[in-house]
Amino acid sequence: MLKPLDPLLMSELRLAIMSILMYVEEADFLYIKEQTGATAGNLSVQIDKLQTAGYIKVEKGFAGKRTRTVCRVTAKGREAFESHFKTLSSYFSPPDE
Repeated sequence: MLKPLDPLLMSELRLAIMSILMYVEEADFLYIKEQTGATAGNLSVQIDKLQTAGYIKVEKGFAGKRTRTVCRVTAKGREAFESHFKTLSSYFSPPDE
């Protein structure tokens, strides 16, 4: 029987956010927005969902007079991302007999 995929990572935008964060120490909101092509509102909602799940940590602060939102993947998020792809790859393997 196949293990189910992580439903949180089935969203194209949430998967893109996690993909970016897996390979950088941190990324700010504007960088993620540019890389994904998402609208600010949609990106904000998806970041909130990932943060609520404990997959990412979000820090809000200031850079000069502008607000700055920085995201980092957590250990839980890294494990979920890796598990999701390990499970996905098992879908392409012959079933155990």
